Amino acid sequence: MKVSKLAIALAFCAPMAANAAVPDSQANRLGNDLTPIGAEKAGEGDIPAWTGGLSSVPSNVTYKAGQHVADPFASDPIKYTITSANADKYAAILTDGQKAMLKAYPDYKLNVYETRRTCAYPQKVYAATKNNAKVGELIGGGSGVGGAIMGFPFPVPNNAFEVMWNHTLRYRSFKLTRQFAAAPVTRGGDYTLTIVQDEALFPWSDPVKTKAEELNNISLYYLSNTIAPAREAGNVILVYDALNATLNGGRQAWQYSPGTRRVRRAPNISYDNPGTNSDGLSTSDAFDGYNGALDRYDWSVIDKKPTLIAANSFKTDAIKYKDFLTPGHVNQDAVRYEVHRTWNFEAKLRANTRHVYARRVYHNDEDSWQVSAAELYDGRGQLWRVQEVQQIPHYEVPLCGTGAELVYDLQAGRYLALAMQNEEPAVNYFADELDASRYTPNAIRQLGVR
Repeated sequence: MKVSKLAIALAFCAPMAANAAVPDSQANRLGNDLTPIGAEKAGEGDIPAWTGGLSSVPSNVTYKAGQHVADPFASDPIKYTITSANADKYAAILTDGQKAMLKAYPDYKLNVYETRRTCAYPQKVYAATKNNAKVGELIGGGSGVGGAIMGFPFPVPNNAFEVMWNHTLRYRSFKLTRQFAAAPVTRGGDYTLTIVQDEALFPWSDPVKTKAEELNNISLYYLSNTIAPAREAGNVILVYDALNATLNGGRQAWQYSPGTRRVRRAPNISYDNPGTNSDGLSTSDAFDGYNGALDRYDWSVIDKKPTLIAANSFKTDAIKYKDFLTPGHVNQDAVRYEVHRTWNFEAKLRANTRHVYARRVYHNDEDSWQVSAAELYDGRGQLWRVQEVQQIPHYEVPLCGTGAELVYDLQAGRYLALAMQNEEPAVNYFADELDASRYTPNAIRQLGVR
C-alpha cells in the first residue's frame, strides 16, 4: 500500500513542536491536490477520490431540524467480513486494537463496506483553514495555538502536535447541544444507562473573531448535566478548556453536587482522573478520543496509510440500546467499517510526569482529522484499553461529527459505551449562536436543582 511522502517525512521529524506556518506553495495545495482541510484528494486502492463530500441533505433521505440524520447508504451491501479466522489476510489495514479484539473475543468481527468520503464543511471553514495554513503556529512547546482561528489550524501539518490540534479544534459549529447515554457494560452484558444533557460552545469557531489571541485563552466551554438515573441526577460539570495549557493554569473546571448544594472547583476533571460517568473504565482526557492538554507526552508521527475505521455509522445511531450493548463488545452487525487513510501517531509519557497510560497510539481520519481509534498501554507496556470513535457526517450543517464512543478494557473484560444518542429525543442541534450567561460557575447551580 502507498504511504504518503509527507507522512514518511514527518515520521522522521523530531517530536518537539516547531512553528507551523507553511509557504504559499503549500497552502495553495488546499483545494487542489489536497482537500480544503488538508486530506489527499486522490483515491488509493479501496479509497475513492474525494469529490466534495456530503454538503447538503441527500435526495434519498428526509430530514427535519433536530432529528437524527438518516442513512443515505442503507442499501450498501457488506463487501467482506473480517474475523479471527481471516484476520491475517487483512493485517495491513487493521489497527493493533482491532487485532487484539479479534483475538480476545471469538465472535468479534468487522463488517467492511464501500468507502464513502462524506466529510464536508462550510465554505467559511475552508477559507479560514487556508489562511490558518499561512499564519497558524504552535506556541508553548506545542501546548497552544497562535495566529489561527476557526476551521483546522494546521491543514498541512509539520508534526504530531499539529495533527492532534487539528482534532482538538476541528469544526463542530459554534454551539452544540445534545442528549446522550453512557453505559459501563459488565462481562455478562449488564449495564445501567446514565443519561446526560450537554452543551459545548466553541469560541474558536466564533464567526466574529479573527485570531486565537482574541479568545482569552479559552477554546471550549463545556457544560454537562446528568439527568438519570435518579441517584446521579443533578450532578453538573462546567469546563473551560485552555487554548494554551501553559497559561493561567490551563483547564478550569467546576462541579455542582445536589447532595452538598455547592459549586466547587474540580481540578480532577483532567488528564488521567476517572472520566465522568465512566465507572472507572476511562480517563477524563480520553473523552472525544482525546481532549485537553498535550503536555504530558512526547508526540511523533508513525505514518499515514489506509486503515479500517468505523465511518458513516448511521446504523449504530438507530439501533436500540438493548440490541447494541451485548456481552464483551457491542453488536458488531450495527457497525459500519470502511477503509480510510489515517494519520497514525503515538504519544509517549514524558520523564518526570505521570499518567496511567504510558503510551497511546492514535489513528485519525484524514478527512475529518478526528480520532477514530486508539490503543492505550499501561506502565508495563501492555495493551490495556482500545478506543473506537464512530464517525457520522452531519450533512445538514455540513460537518463530520462523532457517534458512539467505545472503550474496551481488555484486562477487565468490560467496556464503556459513551455518547450514544440512539433512543434520545431530538434535542440535538448545531448553531451559530451564543448565550454566554449559561457558562458560568454561578449558573450551573440552577441546572442541578431538582
